[in-house]
Amino acid sequence: MVKNKIQELRKARKVTQQELADALNVTRQTIISLENGRYNASLTLAHKAAQFFSTTIEELFIFEDEENI
Repeated sequence: MVKNKIQELRKARKVTQQELADALNVTRQTIISLENGRYNASLTLAHKAAQFFSTTIEELFIFEDEENI
């Protein structure tokens, strides 16, 4: 399972879901699904999100149960 800090970082930067969606070239529904853990980002989307928040993929996405990777 993969958790993420997208909602936390988005709110800290006072960015709306739509603004983030536009910046990442995805739909607002994709952002909602990511924030609620219903969708795992592709590597490309994870990279774009990490760049947007000036962080690393590892800091943005938390991998749980790593022994099964």
